[in-house]
Amino acid sequence: MAAPTDNPGLPQAGQTGKGTLAILAGGGNLPSVVAEAALAKGRPVFVIGLRGQADEQVISRYPHGWMDWGQIGRLFSMLEDAACTEIVIIGPVTRPDVKHLKVDSGALKIIPFLKTLGTGGDDRILSSIVRFFEERGYRVIGASSIAPEILANEGLLTKKGPSDHDRADMEVGFTAVDRLGELDIGQAVVVVNRHVMAVEAAEGTDAMLARCAELRTKRYRFRQKKLGVLVKAPKPGQEERIDLPTIGARTVEMAAEAGLAGIAIAANSVHLAEREKAIARANKLGLFLIGEKRDEDG
Repeated sequence: MAAPTDNPGLPQAGQTGKGTLAILAGGGNLPSVVAEAALAKGRPVFVIGLRGQADEQVISRYPHGWMDWGQIGRLFSMLEDAACTEIVIIGPVTRPDVKHLKVDSGALKIIPFLKTLGTGGDDRILSSIVRFFEERGYRVIGASSIAPEILANEGLLTKKGPSDHDRADMEVGFTAVDRLGELDIGQAVVVVNRHVMAVEAAEGTDAMLARCAELRTKRYRFRQKKLGVLVKAPKPGQEERIDLPTIGARTVEMAAEAGLAGIAIAANSVHLAEREKAIARANKLGLFLIGEKRDEDG
């Protein structure tokens, strides 16, 4: 029996050659960006919001349904009702506590798989999620295949550019992200004076930048001028269809609060949410924002 959804106007199969696109949505506005891009191409969408993670104001603009962590049966019923065969997974989420999963009958069949979501590194988990859908006949596609504009392009995006000193910090940062990525640790670092000041772990980029801001207030010599760079890039060999690193206007604000000179991201491999707003905020705060092309060897 199909699970009920929150919108009676479900798209029907066959409206376009590729059918209805399912968007499994976490937080932020990127699910909306992907939905609008699909609709602009004449492709219907059905958005499945993860309760407690997705923004209701964003999700409610489209045909949609809701699910809790562990409601696997409900998820697949919604996908079937909406006649979806392709899925985009987009938006940040907090890893669930397995003890608090709201398990339905569909999830009971895959308890061993669900338990693995609480252990191990992010990349292993994400690869397992993609494989989980594909083994059941669904195709997981990258958000950028629908909305290529969400990727940060190569080159300087702001009025201010990095100094030679900043570029030295950037090089250290990209090398550090590559090395840490080999251990499945984070996607971002902060580098000041060619010294790695902070590493992103499970708490995320915002919390890392907050730590940097606190540390800066305790070190007088770092308060004199903008110093340091936030570097963000995917891990080597990362599953790029889901969980590409993301920055937005809030990231820019927190980088400024941490006293950094700018932000360097891997071109065409990082999602830039609220592009115009983020760039305008960086210009206003005097930070540089640049997309750097990285080859396969870093």
